[in-house]
Amino acid sequence: MLQLRLEVELSCSLGGQRKGYEVVSGGRALRADAERTVQTILEAAERVLSRNPAASMEQIAEAAGVARTTVHRRFASRDALVDAMTAWATRQFATAVEAQYSTTAPPLVALYQVTASVLRVKIDWGFAMSRASSADPEVARVHADVQAKCEQMFRRAQETGVLRPDVDVTWARRVYYALIHEAAQSDGDDTDALAALLVDTLLRGVGTDRTL
Repeated sequence: MLQLRLEVELSCSLGGQRKGYEVVSGGRALRADAERTVQTILEAAERVLSRNPAASMEQIAEAAGVARTTVHRRFASRDALVDAMTAWATRQFATAVEAQYSTTAPPLVALYQVTASVLRVKIDWGFAMSRASSADPEVARVHADVQAKCEQMFRRAQETGVLRPDVDVTWARRVYYALIHEAAQSDGDDTDALAALLVDTLLRGVGTDRTL
C-alpha cells in the first residue's frame, strides 16, 4: 500500500482543526481504511482530471466509487484536493529519484534506473505534477535536491567516459529534462523500454556521425 500519511495531513494544524484535509483529533494519523479511501480518491482524481481538468468533485467521487460527501469530508474543496494530489506526486517524485540514485552503481545503470523510476511517476501522476508550483517551498526543495543529484550523476558519467569530456554537463541535464518531459506524454507505454530509448537518445542522438 502506498505510504499515504503525510499527504492527508499537509496544511493541517494539530488538535483536529481542518484546513482542507481531515485530521483525527489530536493530530493522530488516519486509520488504515481511511488512508485507503484517501488514496483511492487521489488516484481517481488523477485519472479524471488528466482527462478533464474541469471535472467536478462529484465526477471524481463517482470514479473513486465513493459518495460525494466522503470526498468533501476528506477534502474541504476542489483546490484542497488538487493540493493534496500535488503534495503526493511531489513526494513520489522525490522518492523515485532517492530510491534509484546511487554513487556506487555504474553511472549508466544509475541513469537508466532513475529515468525509469521518474517516468513512472510522471506518467502516473501527470496532472498533479503539472500543478506543482516552484513557489511552494517543499516543491522547490525537492526539485533543488533532484537537480543536485542529477548534476552529480552526469558528472560521474563524464568522469567514467559515458559522456564526452567536452560536454557541458548543465546543458546535458537540461536536454535530459526535456526528453523526460516529452517521454512522459507517452501514456500507456512500457516505461522500461521508454527509459532505454530516452537514455539511448541522450547519449547517441538521432543523427549520423557526419559533422556540420
